[in-house]
Amino acid sequence: MYSDASPTMRFILIGILIAMAVGIGGMTIWSYRSHHSGEPYGGSFTLVDEKGAPITEAAMRGRPSVVFFGFTHCPEVCPTTLFELAGWLKTMGDSGKNLNAYFVTVDPERDTPQIMNSYVSNFSDRITGITGDPDKVHAMAKAFGIYWKKVDTGDGDYTMDHTASVLLLNAKGEFAGTIAYGESADTAIAKLKRLAAGGEA
Repeated sequence: MYSDASPTMRFILIGILIAMAVGIGGMTIWSYRSHHSGEPYGGSFTLVDEKGAPITEAAMRGRPSVVFFGFTHCPEVCPTTLFELAGWLKTMGDSGKNLNAYFVTVDPERDTPQIMNSYVSNFSDRITGITGDPDKVHAMAKAFGIYWKKVDTGDGDYTMDHTASVLLLNAKGEFAGTIAYGESADTAIAKLKRLAAGGEA
């Protein structure tokens, strides 16, 4: 009986582990890997940066890119991630000068270019904010495999659940890896150095 139950228990444990990995606002590596390798990741988009200038998928071609989806009203995950990203890029110095870094809002209704500019500039001038028409922003997030959900806080306001991972794209715009929320600085910087050097992170 024990041997019969063992596979079932393994399936249950695997299910629990996967659910924990996804978490609230999280996503697993499996959704990334479901995209065919050798193809640009995320498709095409036409949005605006924090200065109000048009930006398309072409910005994520020609140089490796670091892409994080979040929102300016985020209480913890977003400011922590952007602060850490700014630190990683600073630590890398010249070895990371060819990396582009982007912060894409999942809350475009509130995150106008002006608000994005004010917010992102608090962390680093290396990070470009991206926002735009809500339908187009959400289409981009979906194409990148990003989870997001508006959550009513019960006081007439709302917050956003969203994926907490940082996406890494190579110079061809292909998926090259992720940096998980809370990952150690040494591991994150090592991944970024491999990405900058043209390898998989």
